[in-house]
Amino acid sequence: MIRIVTDSTCDLPQAIVDRLQITVLPLFINIGQEAYLDGVDMSRQTFYQKLPTFRPHPTTAAPGPDVFRQTYERLAAEGATAILSIHIAEMLSATVNIARVAARDTTAVPVQVFDSGQLSLGMGFMAQTAATAAVQGASMTEIINLLQEQGSRTHVFAVIDTLTYLRRSGRMNAVVAGIGSLLQIKPLLKMHQGEANSERVRTLGAAHKRLLTLLEEVGPVEKAALVHTNAAARAESLQRQAAHLLPAGEIPSVDITPVLGAHLGPNAVGFACISRR
Repeated sequence: MIRIVTDSTCDLPQAIVDRLQITVLPLFINIGQEAYLDGVDMSRQTFYQKLPTFRPHPTTAAPGPDVFRQTYERLAAEGATAILSIHIAEMLSATVNIARVAARDTTAVPVQVFDSGQLSLGMGFMAQTAATAAVQGASMTEIINLLQEQGSRTHVFAVIDTLTYLRRSGRMNAVVAGIGSLLQIKPLLKMHQGEANSERVRTLGAAHKRLLTLLEEVGPVEKAALVHTNAAARAESLQRQAAHLLPAGEIPSVDITPVLGAHLGPNAVGFACISRR
């Protein structure tokens, strides 16, 4: 059977991970001299509560190739006939390239590494699709084709509450961050097929309206979730405003992993969605 491996930036609920037997490798959150395994050593709520006070600012890192290789070999020992390793977009993280190195060094089982071109549940939905297809007996080629097609319809967009954390994390020029803070600009970040883009909106209300416009533009939507950084109330409000644009049924609301939240800061909110075929 083909087994699916992904990393902790996928933001998949644990119930789905367990049901589909997805292996999730935790990335690292480094705070000073302390290294924490994402999703293991510190809860998301605790991380976001402490984030404004962390000195120095947290950094993030992927595990080394040996961790990936040992994971692949363990799954081979458990009976995996092949492994599909799906990871956060290459432009955002070195994780997928580390997985590629490990895949080349793994002899116990064939390993295919897939760049999701996404983050958070944009990637999580791909891991879920892959694991479901694997359970149903799909071949590696069939699963890869499914993911490539789904990736073309997958969008993640979110509004960041402040530029402070992008500046602290070194992901943004400090002068630009200062101007944005002065003007109360709300950056809106968009991810689609490995390409990250941004817009600047002047107020939170206008930013939320722009999120709804983007959701309408990529719609109709067949699958969606709210994603946020310790901002459940904002996500709930946004969901009510977007109810007429969302598919029927339960819409998950997920607290984004601290590996991403360290750069985004608290109170970010947005959507991960898949357009209907």
